[in-house]
Amino acid sequence: MTVTAAVARDAGADLVIEELELDELRPNEVLVRIVATGVCHTDAIVRDQVYPTPLPAVLGHEGAGVVERVGESVRTVEPGDHVLLAAAYCGYCARCRAGQMAYCENLFAADFGGRRADGTSALSKHGEVISSHFFGQSSFATYANVVEESVVKIDPDVPLEIVAPLGCGIQTGAGSILNELKPSLNSTLVVIGTGAVGAGAIMAGKVAGCSRIIAVDIHDDRLALAQEIGATHTINTRGADLTDEIMRLTDGHGADYVLDTTARPELLRKAADALGNRGTLALVGAAAPGTEATFEIGLSLVKGWTFKTIVQGSSVPQVFIPKLIELWRDGRFPMEKLMRNYALADINQGFADSAAGTTVKPVVVF
Repeated sequence: MTVTAAVARDAGADLVIEELELDELRPNEVLVRIVATGVCHTDAIVRDQVYPTPLPAVLGHEGAGVVERVGESVRTVEPGDHVLLAAAYCGYCARCRAGQMAYCENLFAADFGGRRADGTSALSKHGEVISSHFFGQSSFATYANVVEESVVKIDPDVPLEIVAPLGCGIQTGAGSILNELKPSLNSTLVVIGTGAVGAGAIMAGKVAGCSRIIAVDIHDDRLALAQEIGATHTINTRGADLTDEIMRLTDGHGADYVLDTTARPELLRKAADALGNRGTLALVGAAAPGTEATFEIGLSLVKGWTFKTIVQGSSVPQVFIPKLIELWRDGRFPMEKLMRNYALADINQGFADSAAGTTVKPVVVF
């Protein structure tokens, strides 16, 4: 069938709206009519070839839509179901079998390879192969053949354009707090970077009962929004030293938990220096392969502090995303405040606004 898609053809260049051919469903796939899809920082870094998904490619990995058809082996959804689309995983490696899908041993092949496991792509144009199955879905298109592992069934009364971004960014931030860090009551949480991932973490920190939630950014408008959704204090690092400010706001005790969404080595060092005893510094931001960070390991030894990396909020999407939707229904997770809608024709403006910090979460609505 013919679909309309935003195609990444050249590294760093704008996406191009094109008509493509979508092939037939495989037994383990679901044909989804895409209603909305978030635009994520990961889409931008793959467009720019920081991660090497083969171009040309259809990106997009925060899709939401309606099931049109299902492959013969699919058991979890049927035509007419409303679904969110999340990251793919193989389902059979040791990590997947242990319920740790975010750390799938075949993650790069499943999410960034641009091909099915059998080496084929679902998309083409006049014989030219276009990479598909980005995060199992490639949702920057009107329709997608999606692997069953990426599909999360949701109630039909949930607005797809609001919950679509749960597929990656917001889930990653919230899951990093609720699934991985699991902060103790009345603890101090610092979130560096208040984009979609950071905002998800801030809202989750409030749900978890953190008494002090410190949002860090270089945009005052984003810091104001962070306070609206749960931050108790803010730091703009354009005019303040991160370590000094965290220590001041914690009366010299340091932070219990720091989540960094920026992957900037100098900020990681500043955050580590501001940890309290037994504090934890966690990284969710994606850096270019080979990026290194340095930490002080002399005087800080006696702190007994921890550094860890987190992928996709350590979540099982089919379990965790419905929980976030329930928090949203209850008014405890106001993610709609982060979003601005764009038409597919304006998708490059969404990327630009996200990079400039004027839109926290662009959502393409078909």
